[in-house]
Amino acid sequence: MQSIPAQRTEVQIRVNTFIRSVYNWMAIGLALTGFTAFYVSNSETMLKLIFGNQLIFFGLIIGELVLVFSLASRVNKMQASTATSLFVLYAALNGVTLSAIFLIYTRSSITSTFFICAATFVASSIYGMVTKRDLTSMGQFMFMGLIGIVIASVVNLFVRSSGMSLIVSYIGVIVFVGLTAYDTQKLRTMALSQPDGLDGATVRKGAILGALTLYLDFINLFLMLLRILGSRE
Repeated sequence: MQSIPAQRTEVQIRVNTFIRSVYNWMAIGLALTGFTAFYVSNSETMLKLIFGNQLIFFGLIIGELVLVFSLASRVNKMQASTATSLFVLYAALNGVTLSAIFLIYTRSSITSTFFICAATFVASSIYGMVTKRDLTSMGQFMFMGLIGIVIASVVNLFVRSSGMSLIVSYIGVIVFVGLTAYDTQKLRTMALSQPDGLDGATVRKGAILGALTLYLDFINLFLMLLRILGSRE
């Protein structure tokens, strides 16, 4: 029978391994998105194909939404390899559509905003990892804020108010900073609650779902900051 300190060490190792896997997959997703966006933005043929044809562009958007909802709702019923492939495919498709930012903003402002976003994300994630405070109520409040952002963004498609867009972006930064901390704490709790002897495929699927969650937090935080800090071409 293991001593209590030995059991705690074993649990901590399991938690650290799971969290490391989540961040590794998130980093892979971000790297793939960035590479794809940069490649497409430098290909006149790809730009004309994607942004010169609304059917293809909106088809890509719909495809991304289908992939996200499929992963989020059916990951437990998938093979681990399938979940991984869908996550990688989503990251690549997102890079294709996000290539538009290279046409709108200067590359120097995209780079500087990325590093600001990364620093903000890391700080929020560390807080969510180490805080003893239960962030559930804050997470629920931030989720309501996210719904408000979606509604306001849809309305602004018709109103086309730069002022409203800026307000939504500032609120969005607050919302996604809060969601990053909440989602990180939720992942840590999930890792702590994993039973002993869980098979590798199940752990992998949990890591992919966690990576997708943090990936979405990072991308949306980046886009909100870019609207505020980005210099237009």
